[in-house]
Amino acid sequence: MGKYENLGAFLRRQRTREVPLTFRDIEKITGVKLPPKAQHQRAWWSNNPSNNVMTKVWLDAGFESAQVDMDARRLVFRRAVKASDASAGFAEAALKPYAAREGRHPARGALKGMVHIPPGVDLTEPADPAWADLVDRKYGPDVR
Repeated sequence: MGKYENLGAFLRRQRTREVPLTFRDIEKITGVKLPPKAQHQRAWWSNNPSNNVMTKVWLDAGFESAQVDMDARRLVFRRAVKASDASAGFAEAALKPYAAREGRHPARGALKGMVHIPPGVDLTEPADPAWADLVDRKYGPDVR
């Protein structure tokens, strides 16, 4: 068991999309002091899996780091889901923002049933006949 595995276990138990933590909270969870680079270099908190051992722990737990505030010594771990079609080429599975269902935006279908088109309405017909006449005079009737 690695020294940061307690952080991974902690993140897996969370049920929210975002988990705000201070650097001190992370030290309490892991039981070890963060390295000096974590205290002073924003790049240490990047989501590059080859960055450091702790990065792999939070990525494996299904989270990515966000809103890193070096002055206030805090950050937010945001839940991420893997893209389903990462098998093309040499690319690894990319992380994408949390979605309700894999491959679909959470707002998809939100306006379903909001628009009603009465029978007999031709959506290709100009809404303003005067505009159609203007277009015919300027460009000819073949443009429509």
